[in-house]
Amino acid sequence: MHPLPYPRLPERLGKLSAVVLWSNRRLPRPELPRLRPRATPTDLTKVDFTELVPEPVPFLGQAAYIQLEFFESLARSVATAPTLSAKEGLSRAAGGALRQHHALIAELRRLDVEPVVVMAPFAPAAERFRQASAGADWYELLLGIHVTAGMLDDYFSRLAEGLPGELATRVRAILAEDEASAGVLHDELFAAIAAEPGLADRLALWGRSLVGDTLLIARSALRASDSNDRGADVEPVFTELIAAHTRRMDALGLTA
Repeated sequence: MHPLPYPRLPERLGKLSAVVLWSNRRLPRPELPRLRPRATPTDLTKVDFTELVPEPVPFLGQAAYIQLEFFESLARSVATAPTLSAKEGLSRAAGGALRQHHALIAELRRLDVEPVVVMAPFAPAAERFRQASAGADWYELLLGIHVTAGMLDDYFSRLAEGLPGELATRVRAILAEDEASAGVLHDELFAAIAAEPGLADRLALWGRSLVGDTLLIARSALRASDSNDRGADVEPVFTELIAAHTRRMDALGLTA
């Protein structure tokens, strides 16, 4: 399988933020909750996801397709990496995303459904999200993966608490943070920021621009009838996601 060349994106004038288009018109960004940047999970209200999580099949289909998109982004980062060391490390991270995808596909097959059919409705939005979070160069691509994968893996793992019985336990184990993969992304970004003057400011702005689009994907995973009416019930989880995002950015020396 030959790696695809990294596509050149048009020069952005005056802004770095990318917007996910869910239709032919621009939707407003979700209002982000105010929070203390270093909130910890113990500070937050326990959320019961039983009434919020969609049925297992669509939940697994969306989660599986998102992992496939993360794999594709990581594969592109391997193809465009500037050093052999970076290629090797990022290839391991790509393998981790692919393993998560295959594990979720296996859960769909246990439910006697065709994974491709289940994933298909989520493909257009997920692909637009991947493209919007790809950035203008390799550094922005890496930070886009680091930020969005971290937030969405955390979120889908929490949402999986509402799945029935042992399925919840298995899915949460599948989506558990891959510390090795996250470490590779962090280390590559940290080294690049230290070596290239001015990169930190650009990446800090890019990282901030990714949060709203990522929360749109997260909200879309709620049961459709509840995604707006029950927004306040899951607000502590979104607060926790943004707090974890802030810690990731802090660890890179970037302002969230």
